[in-house]
Amino acid sequence: MRSKWNYDFVKASKFFYIFSIALTIAGIISLAVFKLNYGVDFRSGSNVDVKITKNVTKEDIEKVLIETKLNQKDVHITPGTGRVNIRFPEVLTPNQESELKAALIKDVDKNASAEVNTVDPEMARELQRNAIYAVLLASLGIIVYVTIRFEWRFAVAAIVALLHDAFLVISIFSILRLEVNLTFIIAVLTIVGYSINDTVVIFDRVRENMRFAKIKTHTDLHDVVNKSISQTMTRSINTVFTVFIASVCLLIFGSESIRMFSLAMVIGLLCGAYSSIFIASPLWYVLKGLQKNVKSKPSKTTTN
Repeated sequence: MRSKWNYDFVKASKFFYIFSIALTIAGIISLAVFKLNYGVDFRSGSNVDVKITKNVTKEDIEKVLIETKLNQKDVHITPGTGRVNIRFPEVLTPNQESELKAALIKDVDKNASAEVNTVDPEMARELQRNAIYAVLLASLGIIVYVTIRFEWRFAVAAIVALLHDAFLVISIFSILRLEVNLTFIIAVLTIVGYSINDTVVIFDRVRENMRFAKIKTHTDLHDVVNKSISQTMTRSINTVFTVFIASVCLLIFGSESIRMFSLAMVIGLLCGAYSSIFIASPLWYVLKGLQKNVKSKPSKTTTN
């Protein structure tokens, strides 16, 4: 499918900058006030995955927890088809684990089998540190890659767009109080990779168009950026739409264990496409326009 996009992306970017700054401020306030809702992966506790052979309600599991005196505050019970997940904010002792398994077999399903995963406080802190290191190292690698392949202005624009995407996903999870676990970190790293790929495609086209353009004024630069985004717009929309549909299907039909991953992917894909088009390239235009050999003239609204 080929379409001609006649739109002044650069001129409109100031409105998108304001929109992104507003979302970023809302995210900072949310993180400062509410912080993140860490799952068991990032805080100490026990995660019990129960495999069952019949339908079980949340009330059935609550009765078992009351009977075994494990009805702790903030216990999350997630019933599913053939499986129930119980997350305790505190680490279960071996005796408590045995009592819980016995009660599940006795009162819920005689064929029930439970798998208990425990994260102690030191392991939780280590996982948090490693997750932060993973995101920082991924960002550093992207800066080096884009700087070598293009130039430092492309790298700065790309990393701003990339951090924008990751932070918006984190902010939305904080605002909606959604659980942050290891699959969420995997989703953020996937979004980082997807976002930079989409941005590099547009940057490639900008660089190619720059070879044949005679850049003397800001208007010339303005036109090159708009032309480059327009030429890659159809490809970007088709790619995002395809992956977006796959992620939505995973969110709707996937298991509970990957629900947060799918949701983060859905949000991140939209943020990545948005930032590649309306944040990264217009920001490169601003940085490139600061060069001394680009004369400042009133910019005309022209697109191809």
